[in-house]
Amino acid sequence: MSLSDDGGYGGDSHRGPETGQTRTRLPDNDGEGYGYGSARRSRTGLTSRNLITIVGVIVLLLAAIAFANRGGSGNSESPSNDSPKDTGAARPTAPTGTKPVTGKNGGIATGFPKTEQGAESAGANYAVALGSTEMFNKDKRHKVIATIMAPSSTAAFQNKLDEAYSPDFFKNVGLKADGTTPPGLTFVSRTIPVGTKATASSGDKATVEVWCTGLLGMAGQGSTKPVTTSWFTITMQLTWTNNDWKVLTHSQKDGPAPVSGDVPASGAKEIAGAVQGYGGFTYAR
Repeated sequence: MSLSDDGGYGGDSHRGPETGQTRTRLPDNDGEGYGYGSARRSRTGLTSRNLITIVGVIVLLLAAIAFANRGGSGNSESPSNDSPKDTGAARPTAPTGTKPVTGKNGGIATGFPKTEQGAESAGANYAVALGSTEMFNKDKRHKVIATIMAPSSTAAFQNKLDEAYSPDFFKNVGLKADGTTPPGLTFVSRTIPVGTKATASSGDKATVEVWCTGLLGMAGQGSTKPVTTSWFTITMQLTWTNNDWKVLTHSQKDGPAPVSGDVPASGAKEIAGAVQGYGGFTYAR
């Protein structure tokens, strides 16, 4: 839509229908116009509407420049007491300005700051690791557990998962009894955090909930276990150990689950290509 002051869409706006009749246009007056023509407006200066538009554009440009020059690299230090006072209110997933992580161990983010946001970031990244395909390989699973668990909880949690990842469980998700993927298929197991919440945080301890959606199944021609989605919430009790957050306890429950949309399911080939072509993220609160 044009922002000009012309009343019509062109110079022929006063032409009548093509019926053989003509319509006479009366001359424009310098004052108020009646009839077929409106009063002619002077084009020697800016109208008030054009002036407001120009001023608005200038204000937006100045705001954009100020925003671009504000944050720098995003790695500036934030105060140690950066936790919001109203812990019951939902908070946006905007960056806090604190660098979320200082390193990685076996592909898992490590080195989180000792803050409430750092605990939430740790919980989100640990949820991703616990829902990855590495968990279906015993050696890789043990490395994941050794990276994210507190030393006092490692052995018990490892034994529990070794029992859970049984040959029957592997067959149930479409894998071979030894946990390997059948030829020609792509095994999919991903956890995607949707949001995090620290329900408790004090000193060296924190309790974090991670709301997640997940993908699990087998993609490929002839798969009898297609990739499906699920919704669940993981609760972790974390402890500050060796200058990082580590997991003391871990539990999971279903939901909250939204109503499924009406997007048609993609074919197995498209799903396999998406999983192989799109990498994951390092999450930060």
